[in-house]
This record gives sequence, C-alpha cells and structure tokens, in this order.
Amino acid sequence: MAINIVLHEPEIPHNTGAIARTCVLTNSRLHLIKPFGFDLSDKYLKRAGLDYWKYLDLTIYENLDDFFEKNKDANFYLATTKSKNIYSDVKFKDGDFIFFGKETAGLPEDLINKYSERAIRIPMIKDLKRSLNLANSCTVILYEALRQLDFMELI
Repeated sequence: MAINIVLHEPEIPHNTGAIARTCVLTNSRLHLIKPFGFDLSDKYLKRAGLDYWKYLDLTIYENLDDFFEKNKDANFYLATTKSKNIYSDVKFKDGDFIFFGKETAGLPEDLINKYSERAIRIPMIKDLKRSLNLANSCTVILYEALRQLDFMELI
C-alpha cells in the first residue's frame, strides 16, 4: 500500500506540482478533489513536477462526496491550523489518507467540525496570521507518517 495525499481544491499549480513530485519520490498516492485553480496541463504544474509527472499515481474526484463515495473505508486525517491535535501524535498506518485544503482557505470548516478528532496541525507561530506553504506542510506530515512506517522500503 502507500500513504495517500489528498488535495482539496488546490489553487496554485506549482504547489500541486511540487507535491506530485514528492508523492512520486516517496511512493505515495496523490488524490485531487475538484475544482482546481488551474488546468492539469498548466505549464507551471508540469514544470514543478518535472519529468516525474508520468510516474505519479493520481486519482481525481469531482467533489468531496465523490471522494468519500469511492473511499468508504478510508482512515484519514485533516491537516489544518484549526486543531489542537499535533500531527506527530498520530499513529499513522499504511494506507492512511492525509487531507490538505486549498491555499487561500484550507479545508471546509464543516468537514473539520464533523471530523475534529481526525484534525491535525503543525505547530507554528500564530502571531503572524500565516502558515507554512502547502507543499512544505504536506512534506512535513508525509515524512512523519513514512518515518513511523520505517520509510516503507524507501532507500
């Protein structure tokens, strides 16, 4: 199996491209939930992913309902700044899904409220009213999951 990275309505192509590259290099799967703030043929998306894009294990969904309909038994976590739970306290398992929201708004509040026990955050300074870049946040949490799983046969 693999760790599954889910991007809900990503807006910035180079973030998605960088995350796609990270997924390829960690044998992780990428799941994209529409609508996107770009076209999948976007040159910036492809440039960020370089020649890794053809190796990407990618699934695209029309919306959140489509995702949950097709992944009924998914064990998932919601990466958000709106949680008290720290990502490193989670005991990740092979096949887990980690959700990330769009760059300008994060994940929908109703989703976070519904699954608050699955919401996780990366500790950071709050005074600046900013958070880590989406691609950086994804990498931080993904590598913690992989570390817990003994890096799943990565070299």
